[in-house]
Amino acid sequence: MSNDKKTSSNTDVDLEDLVASSDSGARKPLGTPGKLLVGIAAAWSLFQLWIASPLSFMLGFGVFNATEARSIHLAFALFLAFMAYPALKRSPRDRIPFQDWIMAAAAAFCGAYMFLFYEDLAQRPGAPILQDVIVGVAGILLLLEATRRALGPPLMIVASVFIVYSLAGPYMPGILAHRGVSLYGLINHQWLTTQGVFGIALGVSTSFVFLFVLFGALLDKAGAGNYFIKVAFSLLGHYKGGPAKAAVVASGMTGLISGSSIANVVTTGTFTVPMMKRVGFSAEKAGAVEVASSVNGQIMPPVMGAAAFLMVEYVGIPYIEVIKHAFLPALISYIALVYIVHLEALKADLKGLPSSNPVRPLLNKVVGFLAGLLLLMGLSFAVYYGLGWLKPVLGGATPWVVAVVLTVVYVALLKLGAGYPELELDDPDSEIVSLPQTRPTVMVGLHYILPVIVLVWCLMVERLSPGLSAFWATMFMIFIIVTQRPIIAIFRHRSKLGEDIKEGFVDLWDGLVTGARNMIGIGIATATAGIIVGAVSQTGVGLVLADVVEILSMGNLLLILLLTAVLSLILGMGLPTTANYIVVSALLAPVIVQLGEQNGLLVPLIAVHLFVFYFGIMADVTPPVGLASFAAAAVSGGDPIRTGFQAFYYSLRTAALPFLFIFNTDLLLIDVSFLQGIVVFVVATIAMLIFAAATQGFMLARSRWYESILLLLVAFTLFRPGFWMDMIHDPYRSIPPSQFVEALGNVDEDSTLRLQVRGEDAFGDPLTTYMTLPVPEGDSGEERLQNLGLELLIEDDRAIVDMVTFGSQAEQLGFDFDQEIVEVQAPVDRWTKEWMWVPAFLVFALIVLLQRRRRNDQALAATA
Repeated sequence: MSNDKKTSSNTDVDLEDLVASSDSGARKPLGTPGKLLVGIAAAWSLFQLWIASPLSFMLGFGVFNATEARSIHLAFALFLAFMAYPALKRSPRDRIPFQDWIMAAAAAFCGAYMFLFYEDLAQRPGAPILQDVIVGVAGILLLLEATRRALGPPLMIVASVFIVYSLAGPYMPGILAHRGVSLYGLINHQWLTTQGVFGIALGVSTSFVFLFVLFGALLDKAGAGNYFIKVAFSLLGHYKGGPAKAAVVASGMTGLISGSSIANVVTTGTFTVPMMKRVGFSAEKAGAVEVASSVNGQIMPPVMGAAAFLMVEYVGIPYIEVIKHAFLPALISYIALVYIVHLEALKADLKGLPSSNPVRPLLNKVVGFLAGLLLLMGLSFAVYYGLGWLKPVLGGATPWVVAVVLTVVYVALLKLGAGYPELELDDPDSEIVSLPQTRPTVMVGLHYILPVIVLVWCLMVERLSPGLSAFWATMFMIFIIVTQRPIIAIFRHRSKLGEDIKEGFVDLWDGLVTGARNMIGIGIATATAGIIVGAVSQTGVGLVLADVVEILSMGNLLLILLLTAVLSLILGMGLPTTANYIVVSALLAPVIVQLGEQNGLLVPLIAVHLFVFYFGIMADVTPPVGLASFAAAAVSGGDPIRTGFQAFYYSLRTAALPFLFIFNTDLLLIDVSFLQGIVVFVVATIAMLIFAAATQGFMLARSRWYESILLLLVAFTLFRPGFWMDMIHDPYRSIPPSQFVEALGNVDEDSTLRLQVRGEDAFGDPLTTYMTLPVPEGDSGEERLQNLGLELLIEDDRAIVDMVTFGSQAEQLGFDFDQEIVEVQAPVDRWTKEWMWVPAFLVFALIVLLQRRRRNDQALAATA
C-alpha cells in the first residue's frame, strides 16, 4: 500500500512539473530569489490592472500609450521567462544561475527599450542608429531563447526560419525568392515599429488576454475549478459511463476560463481519468476523452485560448460578434462529445458510479433539467433586458445601483451556500467514491456565477471594451476572493475574522502570482508570433504560399481547404493556442480568402479565421506532437501515441465542423434571425449526433457498414441542404454583363448579386475574382449604381468599370478602374433549401427502425 502511495505521489509531482514546465515555469527558487520572482509576477498583474483601470486617466498619472504598455508587458514576460524557466532539463530548479540573472536583465532592458527611449525613437522613424540595431538584435536573440525555454523548440525554429528568409531573400530558389531585407531594415520593422514583435498580437495580449487569464486564475483560486468538477459529477456521474460525461462537462466549464489545453487536461484529468478507468474505460480511452474535452475548451467562448480577442483585431468585428459566431459550433461539438462517450458506454455496457442522490422518476429528472435550463435562460434575459432597462432610468447612477444589488445578492448567495457542507474533493484513487448530492453541491458555489454576470453586463449592456469588461469582472472577483471566507465563516458561526481575512488575501496574492506566471508563455508566444507576422508583411511570403496551395490544389475548392487544414495542423504542432492562431491566421487565412474569391467561394472572413483556428488547435491532439495527449497519458498511465490517435478519432466532429460552416455560414449565425438560429441549432445538433453515431459505428445497436454510410449522408444533408438543392435548381441565373444596370434595378434591396470581375493584381498580372454585391438603396438601376459609387462603360456586350467614387461602397468591395465585369448572376425564386431535410429525416427514421428491430431481436436471443 505504501508503494502505491509513493507511486501516486511521484505521479502527482511529475504532473505538477509537466504543467509548470508548459504553463507557469518549472523553477521554484528558495529564499530571496524566490520571493523576488513571486513579487515581480504579482507586480506584473498589478501593472496590468492599473493600465486597464480608468484610475490612471482620472488621476492623470501613470498613463501609457499602446506602444509603451506593450513594451513594459514584454519586459515583464521576458524577465520572468528567464527567471521561471530553466535553460535545460538538468538545470537547477531551486536556484537561479548567475547567467540567467544577466540574460533576464538584458532581455527586460531590450523589451522595455521602446518605452525607455520612446521620444528619441519618435524623432528618427525608419532611421535606426547603431544602438537601436544592437538592442534589436540582442532583443530578438533573447526572445528566441525565452521562447525555447517557455514553449519548446517548435515556435523558436519557425520564427528563426522566417528571420533567415527575410535576410536571404535574393538567394532563395524559384518563387520563394524576394528582393531581401537589410539588417537595419529587419530590426527597424521587427523591433522598432508595431509591425513585428510589438504588433497587434502583443497588443491584444497586453490589453485583453492578461486580464482574462488573471480572471480565470482568481476564479480557480477562489474554488470555482473544484466547484465545476463536483457539480458535473453530481449531475452526471451515476449515468452509464458517467465519469466520462462529467469529465466532458467539467472540462468545458474550466475551458471557459482556462487558456491552456494542457493545464485543463491535468487540472480536471487527475480527478476524472481514474474515475473513468474505474467504471471500465481503458487507460487510452479515458485519456482520449479528457484530451478531446480539454482541447475543445479552446474553441468555447468567451476566451477561446485568447483567440477571440485576436479575431476582434484581425477580422475587424466587435467582440460580441466573435462570441456569437463561435458559440454554436463549440456547443454542438461538446454535445456530440457527450453523446460519443454515451455510445462508448453502451458498446461496452459500462455502469455509472453509485449516487447519493434520492431516486427520482424520469419525468422528475426531465422537469428538473428543464427548470434548470429555463432558470439559466431567465438569468441571461434578466441580465440583458432587465438590467438593460435600468440604464436609461437611472442614468449615471446605474453602476452604483448595480454594485449595491450585486453585493446584496452575493451576501444572500453566501448565506444560502453556508447552509450546506463545504465541498471537499474526493480522492479518485480511493476504494469507494460516493457521488455528491446535486442540490447541496450546486447551492454551495452559486456566487461564482456573479463575476460572469458582471462580465456579460459590461460587454452586452454597457458595451465596454473586452479589456475594461474583464477589469471590472476581475475587480469583483478580487472582492469575492477576499471576503468569501470571513462572510461564510460568520454564517457558519465559527468565525476567526483575522485569520479568515488573512487567508483571503493569501488567496488573492496566489491568484495574482498564478495569473502572471500563466501569462509568461502567452506573452512570449504573442511576441514571437509577431516576428512571423512581420516577416509576412515585409517579404510578401503570404502570396507565395497562396501560389503554392493553388498549384497543388489545381484550383479545386475542397483541395484548397484540405491543404490549408493540413498546413494548419503542421504549423500548429507544438505551439500554444495563442501563437498557433496568430501563425496560421497570418499565413493561411489570406490564402483561403484570395483563392476562394478566384474560384467562386465567397466566405465571410470570420468563417475563414475560425476554420484555420479549429485546425490549429487540433495539433494539440494529433500525434506525434500532440502535447495534450502526452499530458493525458501521463495522468492515465496509457500509451501517449495510442491516446493521441483515439483522441483524434473522438475529435473527428471538431475537424468536420470547419468544412461545414465554410459552406453553410448559417452555423455561425451569420445573417439569420433569432427563430432561424434556434432551428439551425436544433437541426445542426441532431446532425452532429448522427455524424457521431456514424463514426462510432453504433447508435441503438452496432451499425452495418451501409447504415454508417447512410448516417453520414443524412448528417451531411442536414448540415448542408443547399448542396442537393443547388443540384436540383441553380440558385442564380446568368445575365449578360451589358444588362448589369437593369439587373441591379430588378432585384430586391435585401438580396445580393454575384459578379465575376477580370482585372489585374498588384503586380500587373491578370486576375479574375468573384465578389458578392449587396444591392444598394434606390428606385432604379441607375440610382442604385450611383449610390454604389460606380460608373460603367458599356461596349457591345462588355461592361467596363469607368470610375469608382473614392470612399464608396464600390471601392470597399474591391472595384477598380478598367476592370471588366465578366459575368452577372442574379438570385432566382426557388424552394428553400431546408426542404432537403425531409428525405434526410425519412432515411434516418428507416435506420432507427432497422436498428431497433435488431436490438430487440438480440435482447430476445439473450433472454432465451
